[in-house]
Amino acid sequence: MLRDDSESQSPVAVVWRAIWTSRLVVLLSGMFAVLSFGRRPGTQAFDPANLTAPFGYFGNLLAAPFARWDSVWYLAIAQGGYDHEATRTAFFPLYPLLLRGPGLIIGSDLIAGVLVSLVAFAVALLLLHRLVTVELGRPLASVTVMLVAFCPMSYFFSAVYSESLFLALSVGCVLQARLGRWAWAGVLGALGAASRNSGIALMVPIVLLFLYGPRFDRAPIREPVTRLQKLLPRYPITPSILWAGLVPLGLGAYLGWLALKTGHGLAPFHVQQVWFRHFAGPFGGIWTGAVAAWDGLRQLLHGPPPPLYFTKAGGDPMMVAGQNLMLFAFLALGVAAVIGALRRLPIAYGAYAIVALAFPLSYPVTPQPLASLPRYEVVVFPLFMWAAWWLQRRRLTTPAIAALAVLLGLFTAEFATWRFVA
Repeated sequence: MLRDDSESQSPVAVVWRAIWTSRLVVLLSGMFAVLSFGRRPGTQAFDPANLTAPFGYFGNLLAAPFARWDSVWYLAIAQGGYDHEATRTAFFPLYPLLLRGPGLIIGSDLIAGVLVSLVAFAVALLLLHRLVTVELGRPLASVTVMLVAFCPMSYFFSAVYSESLFLALSVGCVLQARLGRWAWAGVLGALGAASRNSGIALMVPIVLLFLYGPRFDRAPIREPVTRLQKLLPRYPITPSILWAGLVPLGLGAYLGWLALKTGHGLAPFHVQQVWFRHFAGPFGGIWTGAVAAWDGLRQLLHGPPPPLYFTKAGGDPMMVAGQNLMLFAFLALGVAAVIGALRRLPIAYGAYAIVALAFPLSYPVTPQPLASLPRYEVVVFPLFMWAAWWLQRRRLTTPAIAALAVLLGLFTAEFATWRFVA
């Protein structure tokens, strides 16, 4: 999967190889899954207007790995705006706004969404390669790119979802801050905050890189020796730090527009209750997720159904049990990677990972506490930076990517057949 000459390959070649090989896995596994198993019964109500299936049989088969679940919301917003429907406001406007122009030209918002996602994914991987090269060196940059491209949830990066756009904006924001280009960091951070609710977390790496570095635009004024000195900023506070204030403006612009248009500026946060999200205290979802995983293990071993909404609503108890264990495994891997990032990378990266995961872990879903956690983790790029370093040291890169490719195919198959994964 990774050749020994990865250090001599250009970033474009590395990214191209990562994209075409991983997307081939996504396309083939999704298509074969639909041909073999069809659409999961009872899911027609999620897309009554057939926004994810507007073509003929073969066209819809090709589109299956790229348009499911939340794709319906993004396509509906791209075509009709928010239309005074409060639930739509949970989906931030930048991504569906980018779909509209190409959609009018092409004649299909779905095709436009896939193209926008793929272009954003390519940009994200190129920027990530540059950032990791700066921090860890070129060989690890290639490994990181491949890990992101083949991680089990990376099918979202080519789907009609905002993940690839947010990844490009967040990596670009941190890279610009790392290079000392604070105005660009603030602008990209603001766009990130306009693309998803956790985008405001991008303030954290900007401020920490400004105060503690490392940065390219100037030398530090002090080198810490004692633990107390490590708490003091290594760089002087100058007016350039104010550029970080652009990040919340991206969120504020969206909320302000909603307030003027609908009178409910905080609707994106209130409508989370539709998906049973609730505040469980800071990182309270870790405990409730552990309890749900224990209930799932108990059910798999002994049979008594856990008190979960999905089972009461007619879902398969064994499937729910397995999902809870799978989600907890993603949590455990995420926690290990956060700890690794804090130990191996500059503090800005680990701190960003913690804050970025604070939302899903502080606002769990009542029936299934860790629902969608893998989708939140897939855009937290410091986790993959540390994973690349860890795998490379143990010479496990090739088997790890091969295993990830298998998992990517399995999860894509579930996604394409309307089985909820994340």
